[in-house]
Amino acid sequence: MSRAERLLCLIQLLRRHRRPVSGAALSQELGISLRTLYRDIASLQAQGAAIDGAPGFGYVLQPGFMLPPLMFTPDEIEALVLGSRWVADRADARLGGAARQAMAKIAAVLPTEARQLLDGSSLMVGPAVDPLPPGEPSAGDAGLSTLRLAIRDEQKLALRYRDGQGRETARTVWPIALGFFDRARVLVAWCEMRQELRHFRTDRITALEPTGHRYPRRRQVLLREWREAEGISAP
Repeated sequence: MSRAERLLCLIQLLRRHRRPVSGAALSQELGISLRTLYRDIASLQAQGAAIDGAPGFGYVLQPGFMLPPLMFTPDEIEALVLGSRWVADRADARLGGAARQAMAKIAAVLPTEARQLLDGSSLMVGPAVDPLPPGEPSAGDAGLSTLRLAIRDEQKLALRYRDGQGRETARTVWPIALGFFDRARVLVAWCEMRQELRHFRTDRITALEPTGHRYPRRRQVLLREWREAEGISAP
């Protein structure tokens, strides 16, 4: 492995850790000595990487550091293309537009050879099994932009929900996640009426209103509890 590749791998390792990670763990994963690791961290810091920490404490990469316009493998480029095309085709109009814009920004800074691979990708997203309404969803499809913003801001939502038997109820929920599937979009939320985490198909939400009130627990805590209850590993 060249030194440039090693520095890139070190940055990627630090990005995967949200809390300080020890030098010993980093050096072991990279297959290098601690002395080499310390030199590499010093080199990255000199190039502007916001790496906090010291020997004996651990290291953490602060948010916001961007790599130069390098280094995607062909597989990584194809994963980005396929994922962005899926989002553009399956999500709401605002998120789909963001996926296209993100790919345009990535394409603008890729080296020529990698950009040609991106532009020439033959990986396509086929039509949904049961196509969902195109474009920005109506109230009947729950306003996905509203749902995503409420999840991001940890805001309560007031909604009316019609179950599979056609019975409609008024709920106040704490939205924590949104799942996109071919046949449905599903909101995961704490339901104040049921006093538990529930799943709501967005096409069964008949009315939706932000309350302007933050819910009292952290979304990440609720999301961890939901994953544990469902037996889902964290990404």
